[in-house]
Amino acid sequence: MKNALTYIFPAMMAFILLSWTGCTDPNAVVDQNIEIVNNNWAYSNKIKYAVKVDNEQTPYNLYLNLRVTGDYKYSNLFVLIYQTNPDKKATGTRYEFKLANPDGEWLGQGSGNLYSYQIPFRLNYKFPAKGVYTIQIEQNMRDNPLHEISDIGLRVEKAQ
Repeated sequence: MKNALTYIFPAMMAFILLSWTGCTDPNAVVDQNIEIVNNNWAYSNKIKYAVKVDNEQTPYNLYLNLRVTGDYKYSNLFVLIYQTNPDKKATGTRYEFKLANPDGEWLGQGSGNLYSYQIPFRLNYKFPAKGVYTIQIEQNMRDNPLHEISDIGLRVEKAQ
């Protein structure tokens, strides 16, 4: 038995290590989610990310990552997304994201009572200059706090 474990354990560790390193996405600059405490997203809970841009000529795709529970009572989500440039100039845009069809069918990927979305809001976007940008996401619905929001995140990737 000891001889079998001598060969199996290193092989398993090598497989796990190769699998883990193979899962990183070389095009992703940021791909992070923040869990919303008690699934209640308040206006004051702005989600903030730092995005480092090395080349202003490179186009990027930006996505809102979202997870809601099946008890979320709306078919859409309004958010304000603010961008602060390296020169401290800030801009903000209001977005509406459709989450369900008129018949109530969720458009996201379901797992148990959670529905996950990765919704593009800027495609082939070129940041104006090199440097570190701050992107901030704020919920902009009538309800405060907004119930049944599990996670909010941002994905920024180099466009293909």
